[in-house]
Amino acid sequence: MVDTELTGATAHGRPGRTPKKDAGVLVIGLGRFGSAIATTLDRLGQDVLAVERSPELVAQWAGRIPLVEADAANPDALDQMGARDFGVAVVGVGSYLEASVLITGNLVDLGTPQIWAKAVSAEHARILQRIGAHHVVLPEADAGSRVAHLVSGKMLDYIEVEDGFTIVKMRPPRETQGFTIEQSKIRDRYGVTVIGVKSPGREFVYAQPDTRIAANDLLIVSGHADLLERFAARP
Repeated sequence: MVDTELTGATAHGRPGRTPKKDAGVLVIGLGRFGSAIATTLDRLGQDVLAVERSPELVAQWAGRIPLVEADAANPDALDQMGARDFGVAVVGVGSYLEASVLITGNLVDLGTPQIWAKAVSAEHARILQRIGAHHVVLPEADAGSRVAHLVSGKMLDYIEVEDGFTIVKMRPPRETQGFTIEQSKIRDRYGVTVIGVKSPGREFVYAQPDTRIAANDLLIVSGHADLLERFAARP
């Protein structure tokens, strides 16, 4: 369907939920990054509207998510589609630096409360931050760093929170197996904290001093990245 109130923009597919003022997420660009965010938010029941200028991508996603065909580098198009009514905007356009910068700048001018922008390099990230993006994501660099940690030891998942503080899922070192957390003295010996334990066929439990660790358990452990690396490297 065509929304005649949108100059140079066409709405496609099922209508999205009308967001309240400063609510909902506007996702600009339906490449792999943007489409993953838009579809996940939509599946979770969030107010989301995707914006894409490529007719091919619009045809691919029409009917699957709330979608508008428009060029977000045009400030008038953004304004007329109601972009200022969204509390969060995600700029998934990363490969085209000029478009990424223009779109981010347009959102800054609209006063969007939270702007997340994809960058493809450190230089690109610095530019986006300087013009007002609140959060800049480098997906390939972040994924590469995460995978490097995973392939180097017993870690099964790795999330760096901030300033080196990290949470990992890992197999227990041999010296902890068969002992309680208190007996293992993991925090005293290694400087990391076991948050929880997941035994096969059982529900996740938060770790207590008397929680016993078995060889086939999964541990959720927090601490500084360097200390976690050393703990995970134990045989």
